[in-house]
Amino acid sequence: MGSNLIYDVDVSRLYGEFVDRVNPIVEDFGGKYLARGGPHEILEGNWELTRVVLFEFHDRDAARKLLTSDEYAHLKERRQNCSTGNVVIVQGL
Repeated sequence: MGSNLIYDVDVSRLYGEFVDRVNPIVEDFGGKYLARGGPHEILEGNWELTRVVLFEFHDRDAARKLLTSDEYAHLKERRQNCSTGNVVIVQGL
């Protein structure tokens, strides 16, 4: 059963450098981008999305391992310095 990691993020101009450096690490932990940025439409409710990034991982542990890894730690700090947002893990089918 897979899991999805969702970022709802508001970014600064420095975010592009973070993305370039994080892509290989996401892949090393078995993650795959399903959506990154792109237009979105709120169909119901009042969720004020800014920029959505959706990853697919084999399971919740793989997603958690990425977020808590030494390899990601310096990039996590960089992401937090150039963006604000929320991170959620959702169990897949």
